[in-house]
Amino acid sequence: MASSSRNSNSSSGTTAAAATAAAQIQNSSSEDELLQIQRKRKRMESNRESAKRSRMRKQQHLDELTAEVGRLRKGNDQINASIAITTYHLLALEGENSILRAQALELSQRLQSLNDILEYINATNLGACEIGELAGVRTASHDHFLNPFSSLGHHVNQPIIAASEAFQY
Repeated sequence: MASSSRNSNSSSGTTAAAATAAAQIQNSSSEDELLQIQRKRKRMESNRESAKRSRMRKQQHLDELTAEVGRLRKGNDQINASIAITTYHLLALEGENSILRAQALELSQRLQSLNDILEYINATNLGACEIGELAGVRTASHDHFLNPFSSLGHHVNQPIIAASEAFQY
């Protein structure tokens, strides 16, 4: 019995060692599981914080873009207003310029007509003088009553120049 008790002691010792080893394995595996769970929790918390920071950065970027859109729209509105004012002034100036061109054309035509009349009068008076002098008779070209332009003297041959300010409508 002694040997059997030894066997039982040794088998119980082996069993106790195995139980202790199993307990250590269980403890180490439960410690590993605890470490893994803690790591997993840390990683999840870190991911949550990272996601939160990412959302905050994204929101801040969105706020900055929204503010920039507001500034750009305001600037665009100011530019459009400036364009509208400039266009209004341009149209007013183009209208005024068109009127001035028409007036200049009309005055130029009037001046040309007056110059043509003067040339005709000069040509007619010179022709009348020559014809009258050839016949030996004094013609009425020197008579101031019958020829009012003869009193103009040396101014007759000069062209008429009109200033645009003289004809205000």
